[in-house]
Amino acid sequence: MKVILLEDVDRLGRMGEVISVKEGYARNYLIPNKKAKEATAGNMKILDALKKKQAVLDAERLKIVKALAEKITNLSLTISAQAGEEEKLFGSISAEMISEALAAEAINIDKKDIVLDEPIKKLGVYQVTVKIHPEVKATLRVWVVDKLKAQS
Repeated sequence: MKVILLEDVDRLGRMGEVISVKEGYARNYLIPNKKAKEATAGNMKILDALKKKQAVLDAERLKIVKALAEKITNLSLTISAQAGEEEKLFGSISAEMISEALAAEAINIDKKDIVLDEPIKKLGVYQVTVKIHPEVKATLRVWVVDKLKAQS
């Protein structure tokens, strides 16, 4: 039986896809739980209209995300931390700390979207990848400076 998924279903497909499943699975689980609709001619026309509308919305969202990525790429954050000998930090700079510093600049990025290849444990300048959208990533410049020298 062919059905149209109304939401993402693990190990089955994503919202809007037309898939084939066993009739019992569709009638007893997917359709009663409003996870899918039967793929009739009328429902296929509705799906096509929704896909066109969604494509326009996605294009607009992508423009906004690209503008945000450019803003992040041009931004340079300074994070102060306490350091000891040989410019080693006491602790490390985490994705959460970078997220908070971005929030201070009026840019809200979740800490899970900040990619640190390895923990930042020394003073210096680092390039950090920020995943803004599945298709768009930005590179943020992070300066880590000694807290005691920054205060004086």
